[in-house]
Amino acid sequence: MAVETATRTMRNYVGGTWTDAEAGETLPVANPATGEMLADVPLSGASDVDRAVRAAREAFPGWRATPPLERARACFELKYLLEERRDDLAQLVTKDNGKAAKDAAGEIRRGIECVEVATGIPSLMQGANLEDVSRGIDSDMIRQPIGVFAAITPFNFPFMVPMWFLPFSIACGNPIILKPSEQDPLASELLFELLDKIELPPGVVNLVNGGHDAVNAILEHPGIDGVSFVGSTPVARHIYETAAKHGKRVQALGGAKNHVVVMPDAELESAVDGVLSSAFHAAGQRCLANSVCVAVGDAYEPLKQRLAEKGEAMVVGEGSDPDVEVGPIISGASRERILEWIDKGVAGGGQLVLDGRGKGADDGHFLGPTIIEADRDAEISKEEIFGPVLTLVRAADLDEALEIMNSSPKGNAASIFTTSGGAMRKFRYEAQAGMIGVNIGVAAPMSFFPFTGWKDSFFGDLHAHGRDAIEFYTEKKVVITRWPA
Repeated sequence: MAVETATRTMRNYVGGTWTDAEAGETLPVANPATGEMLADVPLSGASDVDRAVRAAREAFPGWRATPPLERARACFELKYLLEERRDDLAQLVTKDNGKAAKDAAGEIRRGIECVEVATGIPSLMQGANLEDVSRGIDSDMIRQPIGVFAAITPFNFPFMVPMWFLPFSIACGNPIILKPSEQDPLASELLFELLDKIELPPGVVNLVNGGHDAVNAILEHPGIDGVSFVGSTPVARHIYETAAKHGKRVQALGGAKNHVVVMPDAELESAVDGVLSSAFHAAGQRCLANSVCVAVGDAYEPLKQRLAEKGEAMVVGEGSDPDVEVGPIISGASRERILEWIDKGVAGGGQLVLDGRGKGADDGHFLGPTIIEADRDAEISKEEIFGPVLTLVRAADLDEALEIMNSSPKGNAASIFTTSGGAMRKFRYEAQAGMIGVNIGVAAPMSFFPFTGWKDSFFGDLHAHGRDAIEFYTEKKVVITRWPA
């Protein structure tokens, strides 16, 4: 039940100033654990996006001409401010998104790491050169900023994912427009309050709140040169196709159906902890969650028993409680969609190993860890659910496990638990996924490596963060020089 409280209407940040959105429609933002109303977020339209684009384009020439070292110093200033407020940011993520306190703190840490990597831009953005490519002729390759970028980010990591893009864009010399999720925009608001303190030139960073209208305006606006997106596969495909049609470079990260393979020789308790953490922390609402567990041979029965026992013991509740491991689903609509998937899985022949439908307080969108034993070809074994639901599947051997996994049209991440170097190497060699965990449940790369989803989990050529970010936010220019003797 929603708690009736007076709420404020959030504002956009455009051209260095907090501004009211021209669009009059708003959407309530609520704490998914309690129903408390936190704010109203404006659903900005094309005119609001255009205002931000004009501010960013005006800022571009001066920001491009700012020495990379000075841009790096701005990132250092941002890092220090984020460190000072990291507890506040984590609490805000828990309140707005519902994420358990430990998960929220980890999200803030990983977001700040992206800023740390971006501070290295004077080295990362360097080009290359070679004397005497021909007699008396030298050649240089330089990297230059491109223009104005936009980032459209999801609800499940309301702080970390914007940091995959914003610090790299501005460090490379490109102004950026952030369109955060309308479901939990408060962390982005605090981020921009801190950005306002470091006195960037007006228009270098811009915040536009909104939904579909704002997204479509970003994709079609001729003043935006590139778009970064994270979300579901159908929307990622739409983002990629539409933005590319309008001449923009695009990196669109889509959904996932990640598999974790547990071999008979795996250390059982370590595997169980890794599977449960991956599948159920953040209420399963992350693109690196392993939502299909493939148990190989004799591993199946003992693994099934321990997953049920330890999954049942996981604490479900409001994320601010330090004992809570599984927070709420982001919204009532999402919870209902996940419940429908559970019913569909059972109707399709699946067996409930663990039923989490009765967990959590009645006034929040709670759903406890749920495990369904299913056939490898069942719909619930193939489609993304994006919630705390784990499908348990049998495989006779590693070859069959790889066949099950590689048949998925998505290829974001995959993990294996084993003590065999041979099994590990075979898995690493043959797994059709961009991020691989070996005895690690969540194969999340550090921000100095790229986030490398494959197949329908990614549309584009250059991935998020790491060196790919430098390539994405710059254009290479080759200069060939000859001087008269």
